[in-house]
Parts: sequence; C-alpha cells; structure tokens
Amino acid sequence: MNKLLDGQNILVTGGTGSLGQALVRRIFEGGYGEPERVLVFSRDEAKQHDMRTAFQRKDRATDDLIYRDHSSRLRFRIGDVRSQADLARAIDGIDMIIHAAALKQVPSCEYFPEQAIDTNCLGAINLVEALRSRPNKVQVVVGLSTDKACQPTNVMGMTKALQERILVAANLVSEGTRFVAVRYGNIVASRGSVIPLFLEQIRSGNPVTLTSEKMTRFLMPSSSAVETIFEAIKNARAGEIVVRTAPSVRMTHVVKALLRGRPIPIRITGIRPGEKLHETLITHEEAERTVRMGEFIFLAPMLPEFLDRRPQTDLTRLQTELSSNSDVLDFDETVSLMKAWQVDRWETEPA
Repeated sequence: MNKLLDGQNILVTGGTGSLGQALVRRIFEGGYGEPERVLVFSRDEAKQHDMRTAFQRKDRATDDLIYRDHSSRLRFRIGDVRSQADLARAIDGIDMIIHAAALKQVPSCEYFPEQAIDTNCLGAINLVEALRSRPNKVQVVVGLSTDKACQPTNVMGMTKALQERILVAANLVSEGTRFVAVRYGNIVASRGSVIPLFLEQIRSGNPVTLTSEKMTRFLMPSSSAVETIFEAIKNARAGEIVVRTAPSVRMTHVVKALLRGRPIPIRITGIRPGEKLHETLITHEEAERTVRMGEFIFLAPMLPEFLDRRPQTDLTRLQTELSSNSDVLDFDETVSLMKAWQVDRWETEPA
C-alpha cells in the first residue's frame, strides 16, 4: 500500500529554518514514504549551502541508509515568498506544499511591522495567487502557524492570524487544492527560541535572563511539530487548523531544571515588546468548533461555507480555551520533561 509521501513532489518554503530542516530530515527517513523530490525554497543562500553540506556528510553509518539517493531528490531554490513570480516558478510540478517561510521573532516584528506583513501575510497571498495561475493543481498546502495567532497582542501573532484566514479563504477560490494549517507552541531548541539562549548563558557562566517569573509556555520538540504537519496532510479537511496538545511549563522551572543546582543567578529583565505572560493554542470562542482525536485537535473554520463539520460530541469538543496557564507542570515534572527530551545534549550538539 502506498504511503503518504510516495511519489510526491514536495515544496518547503522557508525550508532552511530549524523546523524546515527537521521536516526534511524526517521526510528522508522514509517512514512516510519515498517522495520523488523535495525542493527547499528560501532567500538565504548561506543557509541553503549549510543545509546542503550537512545532508552530504557521512558522519554516521546510518546516514547512507537514511539519506540514500538524497542528493538527487533533495533540491534547493533561491527565492522569496514576497515575490509571486518566484513562487510561480517554484511550484511547477509540485504536488504538496509546506509553507514554513515566516518572520517569527516577536520583538523584530514589533519594530518592523511592515516587514512582518510583507512576509507573513503578503507571502501567503502570493502563494495562493501563484497556485491559481498554474494549470497543474497542488493537492495540499499546509501553513505553519503559532499560538501567538490566538488573541494576538503582538505583530507576529497578528500577521500569523491573518495568514491563517488567508489560507482558509483560499479553499473557496483554488479549486482542487486543499489548504490547511497547523498551530504550535514553542518548539524546543528551534533557531531563536529561548532554551538555546538559556544553555549558552549557563555555559558562559553569565546570569540567565528571564522576562517574568510568572511566564508560562507550551513546549514541544521538533519531532512532535513535524508529526502534526503529517497529520494535517493526511487527515485535515479543507480550512481546518490542526493543533497538537503540548505540555505547559513555567519558565522559571525550565531555567532551574537546566541549571541543575549550579550557582548561576537568574536575572528578571521584564516583558519584551509584544510579549504575553501566557499563550493560548485555542480560544474560548474557537473551542466550540473543535474535535479532539487522540493527541490532535481539529479546529473548523468559522465561514458558513465550511459548515460540513466533523461529528462532534461533548466528549470530543473542548469545553474551554487551551491556555498555557492551565494544567502547568510542577517543577519535578518539568525536570522529567527536560530529561526525556535530552535537552542537555544541545549544549554540545544543537538540535
């Protein structure tokens, strides 16, 4: 029986980012099938070079097996989602798109909101328009969103919330292509995330900087985020957003777990521009449109054209919002989580 990715031509926009690279590695492990090719699309030639050479290294005996024939199936293309022409050329012959290109640093987006709009919103519009202009139809587009898109208080979250709506509405104008999305909390050890910063500060012996002692966050490893993408490809209906349940932690507990008793001070710096104390993966209003299936929650769009929802009962529907301030792990549970994810190994081998 064919697997999910067998024979597929896959485009990953923003594929040189931390999650994009984790996704590509998982694709070439073969568990979801053997794609025809994977095209990594991004505007940074240096990151593409680094990614290409990383995939060509043969540091482990298993690499030859895992990445066999990857040099012919893994390809790279310089381009920018801000250019509809770049996207139109990149999607030629593509069956499946994972749209990961984004500006995602909260303070940067606050200071340069027009740049966040150009990439996160207009980039999605360019993708939709490029697909409408091509004779071949991409089967599915998965947009990568964030918990910051829920009740957004910062520019990054606002632009991601609009990106979700752009992709939902695209289902009404792009016949033959299914547009869906996934939402994440913080992906542990992704580029620019806080845990690598904590580890670097601990290594150097400098004070560990924390914005607030009250702050909570959803955390998940990149492997869980990647699995959510495949779940969306396989099971999400047009316009649905797939959310994977994730543990919620207090950031002071995370810092103390990483310190492991070392006499390094913690310095409270104050909330950064646009930052929340707590994040939300699903709002109270959205909870009415959810169906829980195992570890995944499927959120139906609000547009009346998508009223054909999944069968829903009080047992499958969320009864309230999904907030990082609820069901927070205690310190011992946080320590166990950090150990289970082998966070300390990132001190010498970044994920």
